[in-house]
Amino acid sequence: MTSSTPTGSDPILGRVFDAVLFDMDGTLTDSTRAVNRSWRTWAVEQQLGASFHGVQHGRPARDMVAELVDASQVDTSIARVLELELSDTSDITALPGAATIMAAIPDDRRAIVTSCTLDLCRARLAAAGFPAPGTVVTIDDTPRGKPHPDPFLEGAARLGFDAGHCVVIEDAPAGLAAGRAAGCTTIGVVGTHLASELDADLVVSSLDRLVVAVVAGGISFSLLPTQSPR
Repeated sequence: MTSSTPTGSDPILGRVFDAVLFDMDGTLTDSTRAVNRSWRTWAVEQQLGASFHGVQHGRPARDMVAELVDASQVDTSIARVLELELSDTSDITALPGAATIMAAIPDDRRAIVTSCTLDLCRARLAAAGFPAPGTVVTIDDTPRGKPHPDPFLEGAARLGFDAGHCVVIEDAPAGLAAGRAAGCTTIGVVGTHLASELDADLVVSSLDRLVVAVVAGGISFSLLPTQSPR
């Protein structure tokens, strides 16, 4: 199956795509506070001080840790960060529009592609009360994480589609870069980053601005009109 683009049309609206590949944290679920708390705790334990500038959302934890500690400390640091993150899920919630858009897409045309481990992905989805789709790709499944294309290539392959005919929905520059590198069309969602920081084919203020339709051959998108202030 292939996506079709009418001549001169918007790169997203009016096209039919084979499948949709969703990031999780910051896109479907709001875990920012929990993530930041866990990493700050770890940074204090490591006495990183000013060398820790905060979490780079969308990047694999191992990549971030490797830039901050000696190579001999990476494995134990990753284990500690994961321990902290698994124990801090109390205020994780589903983001506006996330459940609606996910439910509108058939299970064989949707996937979550996340930089989390599988255990952490399950914990955060459960905390948010968000049902997992049948296809979930985590950092455990590919040799390289975002911003490399491997995770989204794997997600498309598991669904049985060419990545070039899929849409990636992401909130972070690293994830959008990974989607582009995989050949996907990209939608950026404002939240963890400003719209000006998101290099995507389409940027939306929230997932509840997107309307999904199941059409012959795949999935299409339209936008709800922006409401004017009263």
